[in-house]
Amino acid sequence: IGIPLATVSESLAHMPVDKRISAKAWEALTEQWRAELNKRIETLTHLRDDLDGCIGCGCLS
Repeated sequence: IGIPLATVSESLAHMPVDKRISAKAWEALTEQWRAELNKRIETLTHLRDDLDGCIGCGCLS
């Protein structure tokens, strides 16, 4: 459900190894992850909320 390790690894591969990442660079990097997490949260929230309703198959009629 989180950020895949392969994604983290790929993103960090473009960062300098011999010095700290600047706050600006870190913010730019995590902005993409935050957007993806927000999209997943929205999808899971809709899924959860739809579980309580009828899907129209006729079994609840």
